[in-house]
Amino acid sequence: MLRLTVVTAEGFDDETGQFVDANSVTLELEHSLLSLSKWESKWETPFLGDKPKTNEQVLDYVCMMSSSGEIPPEVLVRMGPEHFNAINDYINAKMTATTFYEPKKPPKSSEVVTSELIYYWMIALGIPFECQEWHLERLLTLIKVCNVKNAPKDKSQGGLTKTSAADRRALNEQRRREAGSSG
Repeated sequence: MLRLTVVTAEGFDDETGQFVDANSVTLELEHSLLSLSKWESKWETPFLGDKPKTNEQVLDYVCMMSSSGEIPPEVLVRMGPEHFNAINDYINAKMTATTFYEPKKPPKSSEVVTSELIYYWMIALGIPFECQEWHLERLLTLIKVCNVKNAPKDKSQGGLTKTSAADRRALNEQRRREAGSSG
């Protein structure tokens, strides 16, 4: 969860001669499947797609991320670049210690990832719906872990299956006989 404090009003301290925060609001934001699905329900477009979002759509997603209720418009207008940078950093954070070894990047899928597809993955993998409130990247990592662990075991040894290893042995023996070699 990301907590941001937004100053909504400033006052002037006559004693110190400085402006001070007179009023502020603390926002609690969660980048989750739940907030993603709310946003997609309203905008009817994939959030995770490559299509750029309008300022209105970005502000609306921030509102959808709020776990502490609606964000008043006067708070939104007081948010500065430092708030949006913190939100972007939070959205792009890995939020897990899990890493995957990928010797070469797999080709990018043309499948459009929407909230419904992620819910399908959760159902197919038996992931409980409570996880819809996790940070989205953490949930996607769990889905990937489940797919890796559920994948059929690799039966090869050094890249060769038992059958192909036996074939290779037989071929080597045949070549040794033809060449009159012992090894």
